[in-house]
Amino acid sequence: MKFKKERVSILATGIFEGLLKNGLISANVPAEELIRKIENTVMDDLMIEDKLNEEVREILKSHSKQLEKESVNYQKMFQMVKDKLVKERGLIL
Repeated sequence: MKFKKERVSILATGIFEGLLKNGLISANVPAEELIRKIENTVMDDLMIEDKLNEEVREILKSHSKQLEKESVNYQKMFQMVKDKLVKERGLIL
């Protein structure tokens, strides 16, 4: 994950404060609850790329002998497979 949980918490608090300050939300529930929901949303979003990276690793692992036999650059192939899955799934990373 690109961010540590502590940074996500700071980001979530900043998002909450910005939305509240600009009158884009009104808090009918405790601020902590809304901040926690924002944190969860951000964490879920960040995990998408982590899960995708793991899926790409598994795909390449299943073809490791072929990749090694053909002297394929692992990093280039990783990025190509990742880009393909991102495009197919319409993900925004």
